[in-house]
Amino acid sequence: MDHKRLYGEWLADERLCAEGRAELESIKDNEEEIEYRFGAELAFGTAGLRGIIGYGTNMMNVYTVKRATQGLAEFIKTLGEGAMKRGVAISYDTRLKSDEFARAAADVLAANGIRSYLFADVHPVPMLSFAVRCLKTVAGIMITASHNPKQYNGYKVYGEDGAQMNPEDTAKVLSFIEKQTDYLGAPEATEEQRKKFCKSVPASVDRKYYKALTKLTLSKEAVKKCGKDLKLVYTPVHGSGYIPVTTILKKIGINATVVKEQTVKDTDFSTVEVPNPEYKETLSMGIALAEKIGATVVFGTDPDSDRLGVAVKNKSGEFEALSGNQVGILLLDYILTRLKEDGRLPANAAVVKSFVTTGMARAICNKFGVELFEVPVGFKFIGDKIKLWEKDGSHTFVFGFEESCGYLRGTHARDKDAVVASMLCAEMVCYYEYRGKTVSERLEEIYREYGYVLDKNVSIQYKGLNAMRDMNAVVDALKTKPVSKFDIYRVAYIRDYSKNVKTEVATGETSEIGSPTTNCVYYDLENGSFICVRPSGTEPKLKIYYSVKANTKADAEDALEKMQKATEQLLKSAE
Repeated sequence: MDHKRLYGEWLADERLCAEGRAELESIKDNEEEIEYRFGAELAFGTAGLRGIIGYGTNMMNVYTVKRATQGLAEFIKTLGEGAMKRGVAISYDTRLKSDEFARAAADVLAANGIRSYLFADVHPVPMLSFAVRCLKTVAGIMITASHNPKQYNGYKVYGEDGAQMNPEDTAKVLSFIEKQTDYLGAPEATEEQRKKFCKSVPASVDRKYYKALTKLTLSKEAVKKCGKDLKLVYTPVHGSGYIPVTTILKKIGINATVVKEQTVKDTDFSTVEVPNPEYKETLSMGIALAEKIGATVVFGTDPDSDRLGVAVKNKSGEFEALSGNQVGILLLDYILTRLKEDGRLPANAAVVKSFVTTGMARAICNKFGVELFEVPVGFKFIGDKIKLWEKDGSHTFVFGFEESCGYLRGTHARDKDAVVASMLCAEMVCYYEYRGKTVSERLEEIYREYGYVLDKNVSIQYKGLNAMRDMNAVVDALKTKPVSKFDIYRVAYIRDYSKNVKTEVATGETSEIGSPTTNCVYYDLENGSFICVRPSGTEPKLKIYYSVKANTKADAEDALEKMQKATEQLLKSAE
C-alpha cells in the first residue's frame, strides 16, 4: 500500500473528525509511524478485527469499525429481508472507545435498514452470545480486545448460533469489506432510521441468562453449608465481569469478597500492567486481600469476561497462579465427579478441548467413560460440536475448555464464559471445603492419580507490518523439516493441520486428522507428551505449546528444559 498517499488523503478529507486530524498531524514527521498506520489494512480474520487504537487503515478506530460493519451489513442483506429484521445484537466491554465503536456499528446497520439490539451498558462476551440466541438475531458484534494491553481494541463477529462466525461466512463478510475502498465513506443513519432500527436489549435477556446459569449448579448442599461464610476473593480487573459474576454468586448463595479498587470501569486498567488474569501479577491486589482476610482462593476475569484466572494457596502457604490447563483439569474433574455422584452423567457425555490443551484431559475422561474430542484453537470450533450434537443427538456436551483460560459448561452460550466458570469455581471451593480439603490439595490428588503433566506455553513476539506473514512462514518451513526426536524424546507422529494430515514418523504412513484446517504443526511424542507450534490468530506472536508427561514434577521440568532447547534449535533452522 502507498502509505504516504493514504496518509495525505485522510488528512485532506473533510470528513475526518477533529480528533483524527489532530492525531495524524502530530505524526507528520514520523515516517515509521505513518508507514505502520497506513502501510497495511487491519486484518479481518476468524476473530474479527483487533489492533492498536488510533487513526489509520491499520488501526482500530471508528472508521475501520464502520467499514467492517458495512461489510457485515452487505452480507446480511444477501440473506434476505427476514435476516435484516432479525437484526444484530451488539455489546461492548470497558476498553477505551468500546461504547463509541458499538454505537457506530449500530448506526451503520440502521443506515442499511438492519435492526440492532445494543446493550445499555457493558456486558461480557458470554452474555452477547446468549443474547444472539435469546433474541434470535442473525449475527452479533462484540467490541473488545479481550485480555490484550490497554492500547488495543477489537471487533468480534458472531453467527446466529451464538458462536464466533464460521470461516465460510467470515470469508464472505471479508469480501464485502474489501469492496469498501472509501474508509471514511460508510453511510450515516438519519434520526428516523435510528429510531426505527436501533433498539435496546431487553432487561429480560439478563434475567434469562442468570436463570440458565443457576440450572448448571452441581453442589447445592455444599453451597448451603459453606457458601455464606466462604472466604474467596474476586476481581473483575476493571472489566465487564463485575456485575454478572457478583450477581450469579449472590443468586446461588456464595459470598465473595471483591477487590473494590478494580470494580471501577477504568479504560487505562491503571492497577495492572496487563488486564490478563492468567498472570499472577494481575491478581496481586486480589492476593493481598486474600492474605488479609484469610482466603485460600482468588479469581479474576478479563475485560470482556470470557477468561477466568485463578490463584490458590498451596501447602507451603503461598499463593500460586494456576495455568488455564490446571483450572481446566480441576473443573473437568469436578464436573464429571459431581454428575456421576448424582447419577446425572449422560451415557453419551462428551468433552471438547482445543488440541493444544493439556494431555491430562484424556486420562480423566477415560476414567469416567466420557468421550473426548479435540478441535483447533478457537472456541467457535467447540461451538460447532455443540451445534452438531444438538442436531444429531449423538453426544451430550458437558464441558469445553481451552488452555487460554477459557471454559464453558452449558449450551446457553457458544463462547468462553468466565461468569459460569466463576460460579463453578466458587461452588467447587465450597464442595472441597465441605469435604475438608482445599482446591490445591485436590489438584495434588489428581496428579498422584493420573501422573504429572507439565503444560507450558511460550510466545515469541513479532513486530512490524509483516509480522503475521513472517510467523506463518516459520510454521510453513517447519512442515518441510523431518523431525524424529526432540533431544531424547522420540516423535511418534507429526500432524500438519494445514493439510489435515497425520504422518507416522517410523513408517511414513499418512492418515486424515479429521479436523478443520489451520496453520499449525503438532508433534506427538512417544511418551504421550506433545509439542505444537502455531501463529496466534489475534496477536503478532508465534506460540509454542508443551505438554510433558512424567512421573514427578521434577522429571517433567527436566524433560521440558531439554524439549525447549531442541525446539529452539529447530525454530532457528526454520527462519
